Amino acid sequence: MKIRNSALAGIALAATAALGLTACGGSTTPAATGSASSDAKPSGEITVYNAQHESLTQEWVDAFTAETGVKVTLRQGSDTELSNQIVQEGAASPADVFLTENSPAMAQVENEGLFADVDKATVDQVPAEFRPSTNKWTGIAARSTVLVYDKAKLTEDKLPKSMLDLANPEWKGKWAASPSGADFQAIVAALLELKGEAATEDWLKGMKENFTAYKGNSTAMKAVNAGEIDAALIYHYYYYGDQAKTGENSKNVTPYYFKNQDPGAFVSVSGGGVLKTSKNAAAGQAFLKFITGKKGQEVLKNGTSFEYAIASDVPANDKLVPLKGLQAPTVDPAKLNSAKVTEMMTKAGLL
Repeated sequence: MKIRNSALAGIALAATAALGLTACGGSTTPAATGSASSDAKPSGEITVYNAQHESLTQEWVDAFTAETGVKVTLRQGSDTELSNQIVQEGAASPADVFLTENSPAMAQVENEGLFADVDKATVDQVPAEFRPSTNKWTGIAARSTVLVYDKAKLTEDKLPKSMLDLANPEWKGKWAASPSGADFQAIVAALLELKGEAATEDWLKGMKENFTAYKGNSTAMKAVNAGEIDAALIYHYYYYGDQAKTGENSKNVTPYYFKNQDPGAFVSVSGGGVLKTSKNAAAGQAFLKFITGKKGQEVLKNGTSFEYAIASDVPANDKLVPLKGLQAPTVDPAKLNSAKVTEMMTKAGLL
């Protein structure tokens, strides 16, 4: 639920939060700029606004609590829902940590000046390509863009060489996507950053002419599997997750990786950050350090989320194409512009 306050109440809450931070930390210096929060033993409790898969985050929470004793309360929602809520709550937000599936929601909160710097010990665990250049938050996992296609209808030699080709007339009526989801909007945000506004606008116009809309990546893949549509642009883990279960929604499809630094080879970084107004910044920073550390990343490697481990030299799940083999384009996650993407997709009639 979103919090609505009068102007006076908002000012009072902001002042109270600021005083609380001073009292808890003993200093107004941001936790991330010094080593004290990295070295301090975490205690107490934190609230995590979680837009990641709940089962994955619950594994992280259980392991973190077992190791530190810190109690973690999860509030679940979508990327955009929770980023908007944090922005609206501002200094009154009860959130200590924010986790997302994609980067644009993290960039939105960062652009509002609401994140503390990430502790250096955590930054050092995450390779530069999987975190924003600003270090106001960090990557915690990743997912690759893929085109899943019907093996009975298409062979690899007939697949598009680039994601941009999906806007061409020969692909009219042959592919699907879920444009209303944060996953797809992150892909468009990467296209905007890589190719610019004019090219993105042209591609969205072609997409509008050619594609079929489904609600959710799983639904789009299921439609390909059922023979309703030839292909769908989604993230990789929907395929691998279904294959690890019954395979009933993926037995007739296979994932195609664009590679070659194509926009369609975009790897979306899932993010984590500590709010400036956290009442337990030391525990919040410790949680980020834990999930990007070896134990946290092994939850990705050995678990059933099939998202990519990206930190602490932990390799990906054995069933996945190794990250280096994806040949992904270089994109600074801090520059993914969700507001502009929403505006452009709305203009194109996709939202």
